Amino acid sequence: MSDLKMQRFQQLLNGELADRPIVSGWHHFLDKEQTAADLAEATIRFARKYDWDWIKINPRATYLAESFGNTYDFEDYRWVFPRQTKAIIQNSEDVWKLTKVDPANSAALQEQLEAVKLIRDGLPETPIIQTVFSPLTILMFLTGNSSYINQTMYGSETPVDFQKLIETERNGVHQALHTIAVTMASYVESLEDAGADGLFYAVTGTAHPDLFDEAAFNEFSRPYDLIVLNAMKKRGRILHTCGVHAQPERFDDYPVEGISWDTEAEGNPGLEIQLKKTKVAGIDHHIFEGDNNENIEQQAKGAIQSMANQPFLLVPNCAVSVKATEGALQALRNSVL
Repeated sequence: MSDLKMQRFQQLLNGELADRPIVSGWHHFLDKEQTAADLAEATIRFARKYDWDWIKINPRATYLAESFGNTYDFEDYRWVFPRQTKAIIQNSEDVWKLTKVDPANSAALQEQLEAVKLIRDGLPETPIIQTVFSPLTILMFLTGNSSYINQTMYGSETPVDFQKLIETERNGVHQALHTIAVTMASYVESLEDAGADGLFYAVTGTAHPDLFDEAAFNEFSRPYDLIVLNAMKKRGRILHTCGVHAQPERFDDYPVEGISWDTEAEGNPGLEIQLKKTKVAGIDHHIFEGDNNENIEQQAKGAIQSMANQPFLLVPNCAVSVKATEGALQALRNSVL
């Protein structure tokens, strides 16, 4: 593995300065995310084309819910989500039925582990991290819910009322979250064995205070987040808190090395926020579809200048559009040379 790429990645996520910031970008490959071979091929091609300093693997948004029994129609997408055809938790009592999944016996998890191995083989000189969701996010998917405020899961006509579920089956919710967390911990250990250099750990939109206030988040997310995150021994863990009112400061004491959030979204701080963890952000992810190359260059220059003498990973604030132009992505790449 390239000493320089890995050295920069490790230095910056350890809170140290490198010879320069590092840059990456990502989006979904919707027509290439149904098999390990296709996802690996698309990811490797993308990495080589833009010579990213590191790679975040972008698997199907639903793969973790699939591992517990949810089903989806991969011929029918809305945004990056295939249409849900079945949620495994149909009513409140079903939350008690969730059982631990062995990654070795899960088609969905084995598919991703194979993809990681293929990407590792294809990109021996590039740090790679795998995307995983928090247990709370996964449980919301399993009940047919979106994990974002004021959004619904495509294809879910009768989701379980999640707040009512908490009220009526609080112990069952905790049991289910623990079941998911220990499954995820086993999967994370397998990811490390497969060659992943870290995690992109997404709590999705669950930090929004109108979805879960701080007390609820600390009860239903934090303890299970820690189980999963502590299973990864490599110091390449980046936490992503998505969307508006994402509260990145809430995660500064988590066992992660970096924090990613949308610096442009309503209610969110910019790069000036004081964090102990390395900041992973910088570019408005909405501007990659059109002819915005100059804007991307200006935002990148401003972010790098504002983060001078601080460890920093320059990236779009979230996944860019699947319609992102080559010119826009190249402008991002060329901002760090």
